[in-house]
Amino acid sequence: MTDRAFTASSVRMRRLRSSEALRRLVRETRLHPAQFIWPLFVRSGTGLRAPIGSMPGVSQTSVDELLRDAERAVAAGIGGILLFGIPDTKDATGSSAWDPQGPVPSAVRAVKQAFPDLLVITDVCMCEYTDHGHCGLLTPNGDVDNDATLDLLAREALAHAEAGADIIAPSDMMDHRVAYLRQALDKAGHTQVPIMSYAAKYASAFYGPFREAAESTPAFGDRRSYQMDPANGLEALREVRLDIEEGADIVMVKPAGAYLDVIAAVKRETGLPLAAYQVSGEYSMIKAAAERGWVDGDRAMMESLVAIARAGADMIITYFALDAAAHLARR
Repeated sequence: MTDRAFTASSVRMRRLRSSEALRRLVRETRLHPAQFIWPLFVRSGTGLRAPIGSMPGVSQTSVDELLRDAERAVAAGIGGILLFGIPDTKDATGSSAWDPQGPVPSAVRAVKQAFPDLLVITDVCMCEYTDHGHCGLLTPNGDVDNDATLDLLAREALAHAEAGADIIAPSDMMDHRVAYLRQALDKAGHTQVPIMSYAAKYASAFYGPFREAAESTPAFGDRRSYQMDPANGLEALREVRLDIEEGADIVMVKPAGAYLDVIAAVKRETGLPLAAYQVSGEYSMIKAAAERGWVDGDRAMMESLVAIARAGADMIITYFALDAAAHLARR
């Protein structure tokens, strides 16, 4: 110690950082594989595993190949899988979305038969199924017709529930769709199927790689007339409250990384089970930087997931699910 007067308190914050054992002991936010939901893309065919160029490690698969991924998810203890379907044919109404022999219902039946305890969530939206790439029926002037789209979403949700989906997750951002889907599911006897609502879904630049994976790029325009303005935070709370009033069992914020403040506010204001979607662009940026040696890929992956959980997310939808689970198993 120097001769100068030393007046600091006896508290030294560094004491509990001096070893991994101490850091682990006092860690405030802990991740577990059961928190992760793994998005998967399924289409018809057999023996198909088509890599997505903009998403290293992610592929479109046929149902038989998807079962291999489901087995890996079970072995890793991942909380569940989220299915997106790519149909063989598209039309103006997205009619393939409710085909009981379509890729998602077929995958649901196969997974639930092979791995009955694996949680299967299905995305409910029209963008993968319409030939124009928008999330609903179009009016003559090219706008998405909110109310006319609700019946199509209900048909899709019922096809998934009847195939055995554990959770229905509408991502379309049509007003009143949660209430409409809840009524349709209940009327058909699916009263126990929860709704995980994409409640605060922003019109984000981070969706680009997903649109390659799901083949859902709009043929014209964009989705800013029904997805949220990235500048708005209070509006997200209104959206979430409305979905809760309509019967949502789980609410979601999407994307995650650029919206940690929204995640925190939603959790604080509602207390409802909260999902956050670490979207394709977030995943691909980390992957690309890691491939170039600009960041430590594993550390960046885990730090990004910890941040989402720290903000208040109870479950994280992430393409890193399997890698993150493996990383946790090694620690």
